[in-house]
Amino acid sequence: MIDVNAYLGPFAFRSLPNRTAPALLRWMDKKGIERALVSSASSITYRNAHAGNEELAAEIRGRDARFIGCAVLNPAYAGWREDLRICREDFGMKAVRLYPRWHNFKLTDKESIELVHAATEYQMAISIPIRVEDRRQQSWLVDIPDVAYDEIASLVKAVPSARFMLHNGSGFVRSALGRRDSGLPANYVIDLALLTVELANEAGQLLANLGEDRVVFGTGMPFHYPDPAITRVDLLAVPEAVKNKIRRATAASVLRL
Repeated sequence: MIDVNAYLGPFAFRSLPNRTAPALLRWMDKKGIERALVSSASSITYRNAHAGNEELAAEIRGRDARFIGCAVLNPAYAGWREDLRICREDFGMKAVRLYPRWHNFKLTDKESIELVHAATEYQMAISIPIRVEDRRQQSWLVDIPDVAYDEIASLVKAVPSARFMLHNGSGFVRSALGRRDSGLPANYVIDLALLTVELANEAGQLLANLGEDRVVFGTGMPFHYPDPAITRVDLLAVPEAVKNKIRRATAASVLRL
């Protein structure tokens, strides 16, 4: 399995388990997860997000067979272009993760679109978590809303050449992102970290509406335990070949592995 939704390092508002590379690797081995796309949890709240990229690069150095580096960049920060170059050319990172609500920008800002274009030229995927934590569980010091689906839809339409991954969301089928024939380009995949596979079965609906190569495996670890995501794939009422696409093949394609 390839997990497209994982993190290393400390988070400002709570103690995360297994937040070091050795500890996360032990967790991955126990759960049968071969590789993980990891970004810095510290970068979410650092004033300079790139400091977390530097920490992440040092943490995963020599572990390329298991960890795939994902940069966290803020297009509102004037130095993002040089940080992007360093993350791709020096650190070999395969994706860029954006936090518009935490970093106080909009995905539709001119600078955001410029960053997505620049990362796409570097052959990097664009990762957008809808949320970091449930809003009801956030620290009293912050009140960070989820990223709006309409805002994401505008971005994926504005940059059809980009490859987007959407994480930690649910209710996609009630938006253009999850509807059949929405007019959006097929340039994004959705991880099943928070999707249902029973009752409403949103994962199944998304596979039917968007196609069998549009849902990917993501856990959110160590913010979340990986077991629910693993079980969701197992419970899906789809052929094993489709499950294998979810577990590995689609992520490998999006990340150009």
